[in-house]
Amino acid sequence: QVQLMESGGGSVQAGGSLRLSCAASGYTSSAYCMGWFRQAPGKEREGVAVIYNGGESTYYADSVKGRFTISQDSAKNTLYLQMTSLKAEDTAMYYCAAVKAPVGYCYPLVPVFWGVWGQGTQVTVSS
Repeated sequence: QVQLMESGGGSVQAGGSLRLSCAASGYTSSAYCMGWFRQAPGKEREGVAVIYNGGESTYYADSVKGRFTISQDSAKNTLYLQMTSLKAEDTAMYYCAAVKAPVGYCYPLVPVFWGVWGQGTQVTVSS
């Protein structure tokens, strides 16, 4: 059974940086897409970034392109999200997610397609 646990959230001023981590267990990295989602108070959960195909393929939500970078360390079974140039609107609970997928394919950045979730880590950006 795949299990995910996020860490690295915190409070930062606008323009600052944070790196989130997600420790994964019980899975084979090559068989799964891994992603980051976020949910702000009163808003729906939204996709942020995805990595798949052994880490060779990524895609991002338009709102974070050029500012956030998703990566993974397969040896450590850890997923990362490096966030730079943070804005107040990036404030949210950030969730790590996983879904089993065919090689070379991943599902859209829509929560309903993703089956495994971590408990979340809070990111607060003050302006």
